[in-house]
Amino acid sequence: MTETTHDRLVWVEIPATDLNRAKGFYEAVLETSLFENNDGPQTMQMIPSVNGAMCGHLYEGKPATAGDGITAHLSVAGELAGAMDRIRASGGEVVSEVISLPSGAFFYAKDTEGNSLGIFKYND
Repeated sequence: MTETTHDRLVWVEIPATDLNRAKGFYEAVLETSLFENNDGPQTMQMIPSVNGAMCGHLYEGKPATAGDGITAHLSVAGELAGAMDRIRASGGEVVSEVISLPSGAFFYAKDTEGNSLGIFKYND
């Protein structure tokens, strides 16, 4: 098996039918500001990572239909109960209970566009 010195997940692109609505949702849930970028063929809202780089973006596009597509797992700094509240308050949907793992815990959710998410909290 080949070893790597880089993260296995390089980038995530999250489609949104309403870019401003999706931006507000992700800013509320992740408790951070997204940054507009117009370097490509369309406007994107960039998702910052912990080291100041970007780890993905939102773009205007058609999300996968229910049950199709990938699930992006995003980490939050606060408690998962607070993230669940922010998801609901921002128009998203919590679709599972908290699932515990040795390294932390997560739950499944849907964003305002219908995309599947895993919201993860590392053990402190």
